Parts: sequence; C-alpha cells; structure tokens
Amino acid sequence: MDIGGEHLTAGVVAFAIVAIFFGLFFEFINGFHDTANAVATVIYTHSLPPTGAVVWSGLWNFIGVLTSTGAVAYGIVALLPPTLVLNVASGTGAAALFALLLAAVIWNFGTWYLGLPCSSSHSLIGAIIGVSLTDSFLHSGRVQGMRWDQVHNVMMSLLISPIIGFACAALLLILLRNFVHNDRLFQPADPKRTPPGWIRGLLILTCTGVSFAHGSNDGQKGMGLFMLILIVVLPAGLALNPNLKPNELKALTTELDHAKQVFQGKAAGAPPLAPEEARKHLTSFNFPEAKLDANVYPALITETQQLQDKLQGRDRIEDIPMEDRQDQRRSVYLIQGAVQKLVREKQVSPGEVKSLEGSLKNAIDYIPVWVKAAVAAALGLGTMIGWKRIVVTVGEKIGKSHLAYAQGAAAELTTAGTILLADRLGLPVSTTHVLSSGIAGTMSANRSGLQKDTLRNILLAWVLTLPVCFFLGAVLFSGLLAFFFNVLGWK
Repeated sequence: MDIGGEHLTAGVVAFAIVAIFFGLFFEFINGFHDTANAVATVIYTHSLPPTGAVVWSGLWNFIGVLTSTGAVAYGIVALLPPTLVLNVASGTGAAALFALLLAAVIWNFGTWYLGLPCSSSHSLIGAIIGVSLTDSFLHSGRVQGMRWDQVHNVMMSLLISPIIGFACAALLLILLRNFVHNDRLFQPADPKRTPPGWIRGLLILTCTGVSFAHGSNDGQKGMGLFMLILIVVLPAGLALNPNLKPNELKALTTELDHAKQVFQGKAAGAPPLAPEEARKHLTSFNFPEAKLDANVYPALITETQQLQDKLQGRDRIEDIPMEDRQDQRRSVYLIQGAVQKLVREKQVSPGEVKSLEGSLKNAIDYIPVWVKAAVAAALGLGTMIGWKRIVVTVGEKIGKSHLAYAQGAAAELTTAGTILLADRLGLPVSTTHVLSSGIAGTMSANRSGLQKDTLRNILLAWVLTLPVCFFLGAVLFSGLLAFFFNVLGWK
C-alpha cells in the first residue's frame, strides 16, 4: 500500500491500525476519568441534562485541544531517552509505544471500573519511566538516559497542583460566603429540581472553563505519543513538519549557518568530526548524565553543516527527498537537544541560539489539526460513555453531605485556573486530582466533613499509579520487544 509516496507493508499497516486504536483508546479512557470531572457538577446539580452537558463539554474540549500549544505533548515525549526517540521507526520504538499505551490503558480502565478518580498523567508517566529504564538497561546494562530534571518538574507539578486545588477552592468558597449572601448557593443540590437560572449559568460557565482547560492540557498528553506512532508508520512523510512555510525553511537554514559560526568560535580551532563519529558523539551527549568534552562543538559543527547542506536551496518540504527526511529529523533532534543542554549548563548564552531553537522546534515539534481533532473526538466520546461513575463519586462520596452549588463552582474555577497556568508553563497536571482535591477543600471549608473511605481510596490510587504503571510498562515492553524481534523479525 502506498500512502503519501511511501510504500507500507501489510505488517506496518496492521501495526498502524492497532497502535492508532490504542492511542485513541487511551484518550477515550482519559475522557472516562478527566472530562467526566468537568461535567460532574452541572450534571449532579441538574444545571444541564447529561447529554447536553457532555456535548457542551466535548465542544469546549475540542476548542481547547485545537488551541493548545503542543508544549505539554512534547514535554511528555521529552521524558523518553534519546535512543528511543531517535529510533522510534523501529521494532524497539514500536514495542515501546505499545507498552506505554497498554500500561496506561489497563490501569486507567481498572480504576474507572472501580469508580476511582485516577490521573491519566500519572499512569502515562509511570509507564514512560518503566519503559525508558528497561530500554536503557537492556542496551547498556545500566540505568541511563532518563531526563530526571524533566521527571522532577513533571512530578512536582502533579504533586503540588492538588494542594493548590484544595487550598484555593477552600479559600474561594470562604470568599463567596462573605460576599454572596444567598443561602441557596451553599445548600446541597436538590436532586428533584433544577437550580435558579443564575446558579445554572454560573455552573455552566465553570464547566466550560474546566472543559476548555482540560482540552488545552490533558488533551495533549496522548498527542505526542500519537505523533510518534504516526512517525513509525510514515517515517518520511511525517518526520518533518509538512506545513513549514518557505520563509520558515529559509530561516532555519540561515539560523544553522549562524549557529555553526557560534560553535566554531567555541571549538577553539578543533577540526570537525567525521559525520558518523559526530552523530554518535551527539547521541551520547544528549543523554542527561553525559558531560561536556572537547568533541561536542566539533560534532555540532559537522551535524549542523550536514543539515544545512541538505536544506540549502529547498523552498518547500516537498523539495526534500522522502528518503532524507527521517535522517534530517534525527539531525534536528540531536542539535536541538545539544543546544538546550549547552544553554542549561551556561556554555552558550540563550541569545546566541534563541532563534535557532525556535526554528528547530518548529521543524519537528508539531501536531496536525486532524490529530488534535481525533484526540478531541476520543475524549468527548469517552465522556459520553463513562461519565456516571465519576459524577457520583465527585457529587456524593467525597464529602459527608452532598455537593452544594457554590462548592462545585469554586472547585471548577480553581481547576480551570490551575490547568491553564500549567499549560502556559508546558507542564502536565491531573484534572482528576485537582478537581477532587478542590471538592475536598470546599467540603473542609464548609465544615461538611469528608468521607474517609473515599479519600483513602483516591489517595491509594494516587500512590499506586506510578509504581503499578512503571511495572506494567517494563514488563509489557520486555514481552513486546521479544515479540517484535523474534516473531515479526522487526529490528
């Protein structure tokens, strides 16, 4: 089968179908958990009927996904070691992607079945760490290649965001009590009647904010992996951003020439390395634990020159031969990673390479609109199927009294603000945990009391998610690696 000028074997087509299914299924289950939280308050308080709430939430999820920056998507991909990203179009890359998605799907589906709010972010990151460490151990006999700084940033955002949700939602409810003197707003939702129009409007507004914020952040978590799946299938057609404009391609070539001069100044007269040696050295340097040595700048000079030569005179992506694009993606990735590391270690000033970093990022860190649309559709469909279990947990099982209108609004406003802030910082957060902790915060501030059994189960799911998904990712990766290598012969 030929797609976009690339010939695909039956095995690759089968892999594509199964992998894309699991990629969308991950987002579908993400809808079970996270998007269901967005509609929990409007459904539980009868502000909107379930069908209307789900459709409305799905629309704003869709808008949130479409307007997302993609920073979170590639922030997740940045957790993978360089060898996996560079060789994603291989049996190892295929096994890794399958293992990541399967581990996250198994855990998310199991916790949803039990009605426990669980973080899709936690499950995916746990699986990534398990797969990454297993891959490095199998290749080198030791643990290496993990971006522990990135893992630390992600874990801190996942740890701190529920605390922020608890505290800010509690504070917001207290402020509402002091400034809004309407007892109806603070009474538990009446299961037999819809609330007054202004309360309905407030809750619909907060639901809209959470849905939009969820799409802009959580909707990205699977998009980066989805793109890697597509690059496995179409390594040439999708290796470089097909929407790069002629002026952007020209700017990249110009910035490469400028960067080469910067590297030559840092190389202190050392001669460039041979192409194969330069590629090998930059791959090693991209490992977080690698130290700066005298060959880094000569290697960068060679890799930059190679990429510049291949792009010289090309006005459009279509002008670049298909067989060259995957190799050029590797060049962009290696140069980008090396430059970022040099900036972090203050070997190169940000001003010297800022324009280059932007051009490199634009060349490979992209999400097509149709991928965003597919992810948004999967999220919305998941909400339609699985909203009820999570809605009951949020509305009735966190506090000893049922959810009040003001509590739902305070928790959702806090959740939307926290997620939007995290999106601007390129950090993933859990909609589930922020909203659940926000509800708990309002119950505490309202002195409604908390149901210890539910909180214990939520906390247990939060604590177990990382180690369980780490284990699942490692085991599944080892088994799938053997299957792809020994059964399919895909190296």
